[in-house]
Amino acid sequence: MEKRVLIDVDAPNASTGIINGRSSNILNWDDVRYQWAYPKYKRMLGNFWTPFEINMSKDIKQFSTLTGKEQDTFLKIIGLLALLDSIQTDYAGKVADYLTDSSLNALMIMLAQQEVIHNHSYSYVLSSIVSKSKQEEVFDYWRTEPILRKRNEFITDGYKGFAENPSIENLLHSIIYDVILEGLFFYSGFAFFYNLARNQKMVGTSTMINYINRDEQLHVGLFEKIFKEILRENPEYDTSSLREFGTDSFREAARLEIDWAEYIIGNDIDGLLISDLEAYIKFMANKRAEQLGFDAPFEGYRTNPLRWIIAYQEVDLGKTDFFEQKSRQYTKTSADNGFDEL
Repeated sequence: MEKRVLIDVDAPNASTGIINGRSSNILNWDDVRYQWAYPKYKRMLGNFWTPFEINMSKDIKQFSTLTGKEQDTFLKIIGLLALLDSIQTDYAGKVADYLTDSSLNALMIMLAQQEVIHNHSYSYVLSSIVSKSKQEEVFDYWRTEPILRKRNEFITDGYKGFAENPSIENLLHSIIYDVILEGLFFYSGFAFFYNLARNQKMVGTSTMINYINRDEQLHVGLFEKIFKEILRENPEYDTSSLREFGTDSFREAARLEIDWAEYIIGNDIDGLLISDLEAYIKFMANKRAEQLGFDAPFEGYRTNPLRWIIAYQEVDLGKTDFFEQKSRQYTKTSADNGFDEL
């Protein structure tokens, strides 16, 4: 693939293709190739938040009252999220270099900026509840936890293929890994924090996770659009081998996520059964695979087994009072969130 040029005086503002096309690289939102780009921009802009908006005072007092297992799980999941969002920031920039359309380049930059905020939020949470030496230990879990390392290498090795050899095939593969990272690998961790919140524990952290979750859902949707546009404009890459690779990747990712969930959560967290969590992971793997146009990797698993989680993932945080963070009410599934069934 060819990198997007800095400026091309002989090319139109609206690009001639999503990759390997031509564009002046001048961004005029009224003259872009992809009409879905501007609504995505407005949604991402509307999601803007910073960690400083979250009141952590209750969490600071509550952390020491959690069980030893809850504390250990809390910190290790934060360590996982910190690693994944760190590499995600860099990956978004690498993808942006090869997207011809200037509007999509802008969206990738916004995505990368949001990942920086996510990573900052983990530092913000940790600095509120543990010592600096413990915070440094948490940020090194990716080096010292074997199961976590194996799980993360699944993504990082996939990203390296594109970073080291930026071909169309490797870009498509890397987008599959991206959707796994943002749309599957975070989800057992998110469930843990939401489960704490429904027991009125660490609600500030849960609110922050809700913000991150909301961003990640937008990111998955953006990469889904890019993936499908690449295949639409380059149909020779829409092959049975790609579809098989996609289904197999989501199956393996779910296996790794389940291994991690069994290790980090097991049956020791009140209110969160590992059998339900495994079913939830398979449900999400099916959902994400089908979003990209692949066969579902698991037969069955068409219904979300953690129905209570919708109240925490789909809440309209734009209407939340940051400084009161009252107990959230249950919300109904709608055609817009579509989270309960495939």
